[in-house]
Amino acid sequence: MYIADAYTVPSALAGLPGISVPCGFATSQDAEKEKLPVGLQLLAARLDEEKLLKIAHVFEQNTDWKDQMTPEGLED
Repeated sequence: MYIADAYTVPSALAGLPGISVPCGFATSQDAEKEKLPVGLQLLAARLDEEKLLKIAHVFEQNTDWKDQMTPEGLED
């Protein structure tokens, strides 16, 4: 859990808004060879949440990762 905090705590301590959006998959190293989701972490300047959300929205609208990330059995 330390490594997860190492990438998220500094921006929070600095007061910077951040968001993570799906951007792909990585294959696990174990015997099951699972496809693990990968997120793109975006940060913005202080009080720039609106711009950050717009950028994330444009990325999601122009890629199909969000559709590929739906677990089996939960499709529409």
